Amino acid sequence: MAHLVGAERIRLEYPTRVVLDELSLGIETGDRIGVVGRNGEGKSTLFGILGGTIAPDDGRVTRRGGVTIGMLDQRDAVSGETVLAAVVGARAEHEWAGDRRIRDVMTGLLDGLDPLTPLDDLSGGQRRRVALAALLVGDWDVLMLDEPTNHLDLEGVRWLAAHLQARWATGQGALVVVSHDRWFLDAVCTAMWEVHDRTVDAFEGGYAAYVLQRLERDRQANAMESRRQNLLRKELAWLRRGAPARTSKPKFRLDAASELIGNEPDPRDGVQLQRMATARLGKDVVDLLDASAGYGDAPVLQHVEWRIAPGERTGILGRNGAGKSTLLALIDGALQPSAGRVKHGKTVHIRRLTQQLEELAGMEDERVRDVLATMRTAYRVGTTELSPSQLLERLGFPSAQLSSRVGELSGGWRRRLQFLLILLDEPNVLILDEPTNDLDTDMLTAMEDVLDSWPGTLIVVSHDRYLIERVTDQQYAVVGGRFRHLPGGVDEYLRLSDAVAGESGQSAVASATAASRLGGAERRMLEKEVASLDRRLARAADGIRAEHDALASHDQADYPGLETIAARLRTREAEQAALEAAWLAAAERLEQAG
Repeated sequence: MAHLVGAERIRLEYPTRVVLDELSLGIETGDRIGVVGRNGEGKSTLFGILGGTIAPDDGRVTRRGGVTIGMLDQRDAVSGETVLAAVVGARAEHEWAGDRRIRDVMTGLLDGLDPLTPLDDLSGGQRRRVALAALLVGDWDVLMLDEPTNHLDLEGVRWLAAHLQARWATGQGALVVVSHDRWFLDAVCTAMWEVHDRTVDAFEGGYAAYVLQRLERDRQANAMESRRQNLLRKELAWLRRGAPARTSKPKFRLDAASELIGNEPDPRDGVQLQRMATARLGKDVVDLLDASAGYGDAPVLQHVEWRIAPGERTGILGRNGAGKSTLLALIDGALQPSAGRVKHGKTVHIRRLTQQLEELAGMEDERVRDVLATMRTAYRVGTTELSPSQLLERLGFPSAQLSSRVGELSGGWRRRLQFLLILLDEPNVLILDEPTNDLDTDMLTAMEDVLDSWPGTLIVVSHDRYLIERVTDQQYAVVGGRFRHLPGGVDEYLRLSDAVAGESGQSAVASATAASRLGGAERRMLEKEVASLDRRLARAADGIRAEHDALASHDQADYPGLETIAARLRTREAEQAALEAAWLAAAERLEQAG
C-alpha cells in the first residue's frame, strides 16, 4: 500500500478547549475507513485538516504528490444554474450521456428529480443529494465523505454502499467516511477510527468489529464505567445473534465474541413489555379501518387496514414522498382520513419525536437545569427509577451541559433534550420520525437501550436500517399508495422496491415507442384490468379486516383456533400482496401510455 495523506503530531485548539493534540495517522491506498465519535469530539475538524480546509495550530499534513482528494462536507456547496449543470458541469451532452458512471450516479441519487430544476428551487435534502452526485462523478484518489447518507432513503443508502464497494479495484483508492449509519459503516468499511479525548483510536474491521474491540479495550483498561460497558455488551449481543445487516468483513474471533456475550440476555423481554403495555393501554390502541388520505385532489394513501396493538414495535419503510408522514398524521390525529376511519383507544396518549424540535420552542434562553426542574421528579426505566437529570445522563448528556442555555446547545444535544422531554410526558404510544438526525453512534446506542425497557407501542419511521432492525419487531412498507406487511423485513422491502423500480425503468426506456403504439382497444382493456384489480383489492381488504375481527373476538385461550385464523390471515395477506404487485404493474403501463 502507498501513502496518500498523513498527519504528523497535529494539534488544534479552539478558545475554550483543545480538540486534537499530538495526533499522527495516515491514509493509504486500499483503505476504507469509517470515523465515529461523540458529537463535538472533532470528527469534522479532523476531516477538514486532512482535506486541507482547516490548518492545524501545530504539526503538519503530508500528501503524496499529485494525489486528488474529493470531499463532501456539511455545507452542501454546489455550483451551477440547474441540477444537471451542477453534476455534469461543462461536459457536452454526448459526453456525459455516454459515461456509465455519470448515468449510474444520476439514477442512484437523483431519480425522480428533474435535471433541469434550478438549484435555487431545491430543498436542503435535494441539494445534499446533488452535492454528493457532483462529487461522485469525478475521479479521485481519496474520497472523504461527511455524513453522506443524510437525506438518502433506504434504496439510496444501499446504492451508495454498492457504488463505493465497486468504485475502486482492491488495493486502489481510499475512502474515509464519517457516518452515524451503522449498517452503512459495516457495508463499506474495513477499518474504523474513533475520535475521542483529543486523539484517534484505530480498529480493524467494520462497525461490528469495532464494537467488540472497543468493549475489550475498555474492559482490559477499566477505562469506562460499568454502565457504558453494559450498553456495548447489549449491542454486541444483538449483532452476534444474527442481525440481518451484518457483513462477513469483521475479522475478530467468533469464540471471543461468544465468550463475552454468553450470559447476556436478549435486549428486550418482549412478553413482560407486552404485559406492561396492555396494562397501560388496554386492548385498543389505534385502528386504521380502510383509511384513505391525501391533500386536495391528490390521493396519497388508499385503503389502509392496520390495527395497532399494545406493545407493538413496528418500523415503517418507504421512499421519500411515498406517504409515510401522511400515515403518521393519520395515527396521531393531525390529519383526518378522506375515506374510511381512524379509531383511537380511550387511554391512548401519543407523542411524536419530529425533526422540528417543537418541544424546545420558547426555551432558548432557559438553562437545561431549569427546564428539568419543571418536569416530573422521577421516571421509571424498566425496574429502575431515575431522576430527569439521571435519565439525561443515561442518554449521553454530560452533567457539565446542564448549566448551558438551550439555545446554545448543538443539534445533537438539543435532540437528546427533546427525546427526554417526550419520555417525561409518559406517552404510551411513541412515534419516532427520522430520529437518527444529528445523533452520533453512542447516542443511538443509548436511545436504543432506553427504548428496550420502554413499555408502550413504538412506531419508527427511519432510513437507518440498523435502527429499524434493532428496535422494532416487524416492518411495514408504504408502496404505491398501499400499506403492506413485510414478513421478510427490510430485505423483502428492498426486493419489492427493486421490482417496482425495474418496471418503472423498463417503461421509461420504452415510453417513446411502446406507449405510442398502444391502441384504443388495448388502452380500454388496461383500464378495465386496473379497475378490476381495484375491486379485488377492496375485497381483499374486507377479508383481512374480517380475519382481524375474528382474531379479536375468538376465545384467546383456544390456541389451535387462533392459529387457524392466523393461517387464514397470512394467506389473505399473501393474496393481497400479489394483487398489489399486479395493480402497480398495470397502473405503471397505463400511466406511461397516457
